[in-house]
Amino acid sequence: MWRGRYRLVADGREVAVWDPKWWRSGGDFVVDGRRFEVRAKGLGMSYRMIDDAGNEVALVEKPGRKHWTAQADGRVYEFRRSSLWGNQQEMLVGGVGVGSIRRTSPWKGNVEANLPGMPLPIQIFVVGVQIARWQSQQAAATSG
Repeated sequence: MWRGRYRLVADGREVAVWDPKWWRSGGDFVVDGRRFEVRAKGLGMSYRMIDDAGNEVALVEKPGRKHWTAQADGRVYEFRRSSLWGNQQEMLVGGVGVGSIRRTSPWKGNVEANLPGMPLPIQIFVVGVQIARWQSQQAAATSG
């Protein structure tokens, strides 16, 4: 759980592996032959996805807040935390829930996501940010 890599599966096939970093919040993944890095900025108040050339491809702002956003390719994707203590984030379009990210088991660390209309690398980025946030929360809870 502390260092666990996540196999990411879409339509029954593995599309990437999320490799979290133990020494800083974020992770790395490769999808369709392209490598991406995900790094926290400002104590986890935002996360950015960087491609091999060092370009910022996407940005998540205020993850873990009641309302937060992901920005990529000129689009803004809106999310809402379902409840204060829950492990589900809803994807919104026009204020209506159309998708979600949720932890299916706090013990195994399994995650399920349905993010319609979002390109695969951005989906992996958004899920990876949530994994990083959940791992941070878990580390804080066990150290306290």
